[in-house]
Formats: sequence, structure tokens, C-alpha cells
Amino acid sequence: MALAASLFLRQNQSLVMTPQLMQSIQLLQMTHVELTQFIEQEVEKNPLLEISAGEDGRGADEPFTGETYSESDDGAQPDLYETATAGSAGSAPETLDGGLDNVFPDDAGPRAADAPELLGQWKSMPGGGEDGEGYDLDAFVASRKTLRDVLNEQIPFALADPVDRLIAQHLVDQLDEAGYLQGSTAETALKLGKPAADIERVLARLQELDPPGVFARTLSECLAIQLRALDRLDPAMAVLLDNLELLARRDFATLKKLCGVGEEDLLDMLAEIRKLDPKPGTRYETSASEAVVPDIIVRAAPDGTWHVELNADTLPRVLVNRDYYAAVSRRTSRDSADYTFLNDCLQTANWLTRSLDQRARTIMKVAMEIVRQQDAFLLHGVDHLRPLNLKTIAEAIKMHESTVSRVTSNKYMLTPRGLFELKYFFTVSIGSAEGGDSHSAESVRHRIRTMIAQEAPEAVLSDDDIVDALRKGGVDLARRTVAKYREAMNIPSSVQRRREKRALAKAAGG
Repeated sequence: MALAASLFLRQNQSLVMTPQLMQSIQLLQMTHVELTQFIEQEVEKNPLLEISAGEDGRGADEPFTGETYSESDDGAQPDLYETATAGSAGSAPETLDGGLDNVFPDDAGPRAADAPELLGQWKSMPGGGEDGEGYDLDAFVASRKTLRDVLNEQIPFALADPVDRLIAQHLVDQLDEAGYLQGSTAETALKLGKPAADIERVLARLQELDPPGVFARTLSECLAIQLRALDRLDPAMAVLLDNLELLARRDFATLKKLCGVGEEDLLDMLAEIRKLDPKPGTRYETSASEAVVPDIIVRAAPDGTWHVELNADTLPRVLVNRDYYAAVSRRTSRDSADYTFLNDCLQTANWLTRSLDQRARTIMKVAMEIVRQQDAFLLHGVDHLRPLNLKTIAEAIKMHESTVSRVTSNKYMLTPRGLFELKYFFTVSIGSAEGGDSHSAESVRHRIRTMIAQEAPEAVLSDDDIVDALRKGGVDLARRTVAKYREAMNIPSSVQRRREKRALAKAAGG
């Protein structure tokens, strides 16, 4: 057979990941903070994009499009992100009095002493308004002191020698957030060219500063410093601090032998330790705690259904300024680079508004289906949490599992039962002992936690007892699975719980 070149025409379809499609996928899994930062960057690059600055989250001439969705909706949803026209800003109405002839009238009467000047200073401060409303008092609040600030204020009073102060500053720089000393004294002595004895002497003086327990190298040393300040570091307590691993295992019998004390004395020692701070430096932590902002809000409706709505605070309002586009395009030649740039900006702006609208709709679909699946949980609590997986939600809303996974990542739902991450509602299925409906792993863990919390000191439940109790309740679970769940919840074994509860019961009875 002769070999020859030939041409063939063939048609096929394939999914191509365009840059805009990849960006839309990334938008779907972004958190509220990440989405806000991304939009701010786009607004800086695109002159046609604007962020609505209205008090209620919308522009002055943009209609409010936020709607409340309930389980009984017919699927008709208004646009959450509209390609609205932003009105021109900066033009003051002609009716305003802009004359300067009556601002400073000649008045022979007595002038209030510096009142206008003080008022102007008040208004010029951050948050100052015409009537003082909306004033931010945080602008006057002094910043919180850090651990290093507190220690640096005490060092001049604790150490008089400038060389000792230099060593102290070097040791302060080696503290972590909890107040523990990370470097060794030998390394510090080698760096500073001083004897190790001098470093130890300065360190011992620094360990007397506030807060008690700072400059410790281990947990036992941290607790010993605090007990020494309270004059409670006796030999028995020192032995207890040297055997904290036995305390962690709740091996009270061995601790009593090592410390040479009775059960009541050991309980008193444990009570003293509970009052101590294992991380004294964290009380000066300056990092602000960020509150979780829910992306979806679920409320009970009067007719017995659930109202599901997107949190307006997590929906950035993005506008496309078409007035600006029309004004500039009329003055720009169609063959110029400026006109091409302007068209690219318009396409990007339209794509962003459509992507944000699609993102909001997808989150709503997933959230509404989760609420429909977990209706019993919202009504009765965690005992009625149903087993659920991504495939069930994806098939119900006719989307891919990967899309549902991206939607449920780092997004939260505020319900009458509390604030939960969307991932919380997805739990594995545990078979029923009687062949009925399956149980979710989270509800089973809740049952185990409740049974252990209600057990009596004389009747502590073993893992086998928990298995039998769960089987009577219709849950078929192996003993090793019960042990795994118990350890994941940081619940000690039955032997350790029996020791602790008996000791606490005797202390309460005595």
C-alpha cells in the first residue's frame, strides 16, 4: 500500500478552561474578605467599575435588588448584581448657597471664645460630623500594650547595670507570643561574649517580672515561677510539676506516691495548678479577633417554612459606569488604542458583574438545598442531623460535585441553632442497627458526648457499654469506632474518667 498525505475535516466538542472561566471558579470559592480585596483591585485597574457607597449598600440611583428566598419560592430570582448605570458624581445642585458674602458677616456683638475654631477641629477629626453623630471614640483610645512594651517598662527598675539591660533586651527579643524563652542561655552567652552565669543571673531576675511566668523555658518552669510568686512551691508541688505527664494521663495513684501526699492534699494541689496561666504572654496579644460574618441567613417563616437569604453585608455592590463609557467613546477614535482599552474594560466589567451574580445564585441554590435536607436539624437539634454528602446536593441542584465543594468551603450559615460552616452539614452515614434510616456521624458523636457527660462516678461507661447503648438506640457502631470518636473529642478512657470522678466526688463530699 502506497503512503500518501491527505486532509480530513473533523468536528469535535471539548471543554476549554479559558482564563475567565478559571477566574469565575476562583470567585466561587473566595471568602468575603478575599472577594472584597479582589474587587478593590479590579476597581483600581478598570475605570468603568465602581463600588456602591450607599449607606444600605447600594448607589443613590440603584434600586435595591436584595430579596428574601424561602423554600416555597418558584425559582424566579431577581438579579443580585445588576449592570446599573452609575450617576455622575461631584456636581453640586445649583440651588445650594455657594456664595461667600454671608459666611463671615460683620457682627459687632461679642464672639464666643474660640467656639467655631474648636468646632472645626472636632469636625476635622476622624468620625466627626455636623452634630457629632457617628464619632469614632476608638480614635482616642490608646493602643494596647504588647508583652514587650510591658517588659521594657519594668527592666530599668529591675536592672541597674547597662550591660545587664542589654542582655535583658536580647532575651526579650527571644520571647514567643506565649511569653516563653525560645533561645538557650548558652547561645545567648556565645553571641554576646558574656559568661553563661551572667545570662542565667539576668534571666532569673527577669523571671520575677510581670506577668508571672514569663521567660520560662518549659511549662513546668512557667508554673513553678507562678507558684513561687504565690509562696506555694513546696517540695510536693515541685515533684508534681516534674511529672506533668502523669497528670495529663490522670494517674492520680502514682502522683500520690511520688508526692507523698494524701488524696485531699493532691486535690488541693491540682486546684492550685488550675488557677495558673500556662501562657502568660497571651493576655497582651494585640492581634484583633475577627468575627465570622455569615454568608447565608436562615430564619423561620410564619407558615412553618424557612426563609433563606444572602447576607447583604457579604455582597459587594459593583456598578458599571456606562455614562462615563458613552462620554469617552464619543470623543475617541474607533481605531485608537484608547478605544480598544475602553472596550476591554467594558467587557471585563460586564464579565465581573455576571460572575458575581452567578456566584450569588449558586450559593443560594446550595444553601436552600442544605436547608431542605437538614430541616429536622433546624427544628430539633443535632440529634436529627441527617447524613449528607456533596453528591446528593449536586444531583438535587443539577451541578457538579466540585462546584458544591467550592461553594461550601469557608462559608457560614446563621441559623436559629447557631452559626455553622456549610461543611458542618456534610457528615458520613452510619448504618442503623434495625435496618431503618442511617445516622450521621456528628449526631452519633453528640450522643456519645451526652452519655459520658451524664454518667455517674460509680457507673462509668466503657467503650463496650457505649456500643451496647448505641445499638439499643438504633445505631450500629463498632467498638474501635467509638474509641476513635471518643479520642477525637479529647475524652479520656473509662479508667481515667473513673479515677477523676471518684476523686472529685470525694472532694465534694469532704
